[in-house]
Amino acid sequence: MFGLFDNLLKKNYENITAKEVESLINDKNTQIIDVRESYEYKSGHIPKAKLIPLGQLTGRLNEVNKNKQVILVCASGSRSGRAANLLAGEGYNVKNMTGGMSAWRAKLSY
Repeated sequence: MFGLFDNLLKKNYENITAKEVESLINDKNTQIIDVRESYEYKSGHIPKAKLIPLGQLTGRLNEVNKNKQVILVCASGSRSGRAANLLAGEGYNVKNMTGGMSAWRAKLSY
């Protein structure tokens, strides 16, 4: 029983800084997924980031390319951490942007 609980708490992904994400925006092998709500996304998001709110992620997995590195972003890093665990469990190569959009200092898209 404890083994199952440990697996649920186990972090199956790596973290990445906002500065590192900035250098990967144009990488063809990287996909950035923003898991915030649409109103948050509309207030400013990382250029080329695709919006898939966390609550919709499981139903929209077909929109996430399993052959690319996936970087997950939210406001603070919490929701994207949950999304990273979910996608890692499905076999995706994922990284969570620490600090979320509050750590982002580069250009925004609207």
